[in-house]
Amino acid sequence: MKTFSFKIDPLTGEEYYEVYVRGQQLLADPLLNKASAFSFEERHALDLVGLLRPGISEIDTQMERSLEMYQRKPDDIERYIYLQALLDRNETLFYKLLADNLTEMVPIVYTPTVGTACQQLSHITRRYRGMYITPENIGNIDQIFQSLSLPQVSLIVVTDGERILGLGDLGSDGMGIPVGKVNLYVAAGGLHPACCLPVCLDVGTNNERLLRDPLYLGHATPRMTGKAYDAFVEQFVLGVQRNFPDALIQWEDFSKQKAFMLLERYRNRVLSFDDDIQGTGATALAALMTAMRIKKSSFKEQRFVVVGMGQAGSGIASNIRTMLREEGLSDDEIRRRIFAFDQPGLLFVDTPGLEDQQRPFAQTRAAVADWKLDAPNKIGLLDVVRNAKATVLVGVTARPGLFSKEILEQMAQNDERPIILPLSNPTAKSECTTEEVARATEGRGLVATGSPFAPVEFNGRRIVSSQCNNTFVFPGIGLGALVSKSPKVTDSMFLAASKALSCLVSAKQRQEGHLLPELKDIRRVSKEIAKAVAIQAREDGLGRLLEDDEIDAVVAKAQWQPHYCMYRPGPAIARR
Repeated sequence: MKTFSFKIDPLTGEEYYEVYVRGQQLLADPLLNKASAFSFEERHALDLVGLLRPGISEIDTQMERSLEMYQRKPDDIERYIYLQALLDRNETLFYKLLADNLTEMVPIVYTPTVGTACQQLSHITRRYRGMYITPENIGNIDQIFQSLSLPQVSLIVVTDGERILGLGDLGSDGMGIPVGKVNLYVAAGGLHPACCLPVCLDVGTNNERLLRDPLYLGHATPRMTGKAYDAFVEQFVLGVQRNFPDALIQWEDFSKQKAFMLLERYRNRVLSFDDDIQGTGATALAALMTAMRIKKSSFKEQRFVVVGMGQAGSGIASNIRTMLREEGLSDDEIRRRIFAFDQPGLLFVDTPGLEDQQRPFAQTRAAVADWKLDAPNKIGLLDVVRNAKATVLVGVTARPGLFSKEILEQMAQNDERPIILPLSNPTAKSECTTEEVARATEGRGLVATGSPFAPVEFNGRRIVSSQCNNTFVFPGIGLGALVSKSPKVTDSMFLAASKALSCLVSAKQRQEGHLLPELKDIRRVSKEIAKAVAIQAREDGLGRLLEDDEIDAVVAKAQWQPHYCMYRPGPAIARR
């Protein structure tokens, strides 16, 4: 049941919340709790007299107090726990603190710290957040959704926990990812927290550590599979459509096979996208676009090696193929420029078990017949980098150290400004470090990484690596799709997002080696991407027919700023 509604006074035009809870119930609601910021008038009207100390603190004073406590915490996981506890007490204050300290706190609420938190979630959980849908309660999906206290739901971030970052199957402990993504949608994209819902489809786990852990809080059975799994997800989607027909669904951290299946099954049926496939691909493409500006080159002049052809790798390779097509290359010419490497090695058209999304990038045996190999009949990654004369090397394998000194040195021999993108998360899973690239390429390499790395001093120069973080793309994609009222998210919207993101890297930043903007500018980045997405939706014949300046105004209006709204009492729930 709703605890409040958004209202506008017809006489004065004032925006306020009509609140249906009182006293301790109000203080226990993180979306409504203002703690010491409740005014004297609100305290009397909402039965708070005697429940609060008399002093009144504005939000900036509360934030100062919270930052002081945050800085006392001894390590990142304790900082994560503190911030989640603040989120569970007072969402407005949490988002004010996060929005004003994005560079420092995004790595705490999301990668890399969220990975550690997910591995321990059953042990550190203080309060449940979001919705857990299980085989036992899926039949009551309408009742579950209707029980929500949120005034409306515009965004759902959903996972089944099977492939959390580079950490694998974490079952319902993977809920930390949807919660973290919602944090970023609000802090970076500006969606109102009362419109965002994290969801875990808890269909079991095949992680033996979790199944043996007496403290594990999830569905402690082997994972549901096959037709039963498909029917379960279908029930979930139909429940969303019935209860929140205008909501966007973001699929998050599903296994490779399920991710591609769900994307294809639902992309034209409901407003939805997969961030691991499309968001990663769009962010990496933006970094590559910027690198082309720095090199004063084009995509068709490069040779790409993509290592790890799961969701992220396939998404990145597909985006590169789109740019090569835009530059006029045929499919055969594109195939000769993109080399896909996965667990079996270099992918060939006759590789057993080749998946549909991998086929466009598989080589013929004839294409490599004259390659000189380190070992007969075995093509290693160094062989590919050397013989293909790779100028761009992308890693999404979760295999730390995969990009060896020898491979990086070969990249430096192949090109004056090689592009190295070790994108695996968290930091411990990165294929190489910024420092390793700097040393192996004598400071000439252009770098973007999945997790943050500090700048490196090399030969008197400061070498930077941009964080190729999906946070640069998905909040703007979601915001743009929602404000445009588009019925679906198209590939052209993601391409528009990539172009807009790359254009936001200034000439000075490019000169310093940045391939993406800085995280502190994420609000502006999300706004510009949302505008580009909404404009592209209009050009695709989807959504609202607004002029560019109208879209700009709508996006600006839609971006919520963390502040305390005025409350007025509505009918109390107990009397309804």
